[in-house]
Amino acid sequence: MIQWFRNLFGQKEIEDTMKYLVVGMGNMHPDYDSTRHNIGFELADKIAAENEVKFQHENLGDLGTFKYKGRTVWLLKPSTYMNRSGKSVKYWMEKKKIQQENLLILIDDLNLKFGDIRLKPKGSNGGHNGLKDIDQHLGNNNYARLRMGIGNDYKRGQQVDFVLGKWDKDERDELPTILDKATKKMQEFLFNRKPRN
Repeated sequence: MIQWFRNLFGQKEIEDTMKYLVVGMGNMHPDYDSTRHNIGFELADKIAAENEVKFQHENLGDLGTFKYKGRTVWLLKPSTYMNRSGKSVKYWMEKKKIQQENLLILIDDLNLKFGDIRLKPKGSNGGHNGLKDIDQHLGNNNYARLRMGIGNDYKRGQQVDFVLGKWDKDERDELPTILDKATKKMQEFLFNRKPRN
């Protein structure tokens, strides 16, 4: 009888238990609001708003959840500051029993021009300290990341000021369109489609 129920409802059971962790990377202090480094938070906030998610302050981050076409998505904004995000990511992966293949990191990228978006199944940290910390805590870099280009229009020695700087007016005007495209890439990831540039 149990096997009959499994055969009858097995597909639905698989869909209901398909869990994902989507992590917006950023720094929570108000000084970092609307900065290039916090684009991961901005995308997480947009995804939350579109899915009527209310973040709750939990251990090591703000957390919310929503259903998307059979998927259960946990949306996380680590409170550990960008460069120590690995602790929060690992904690919530273990807490919610998320498989690493169902982890997606939303991250800014200096190596891409502003507006470019890349969904990658794994890869190097590209010099990004947030990804370095996740690599260290997970013991590998075999996890997906949605890289959002912020450009590199800064003078030598000014990288930190640029990354932590506020969006200029032109960038701010373009940002909604960029976040729309990034949201579609996130949805693409949820259905395990092959990433397209």
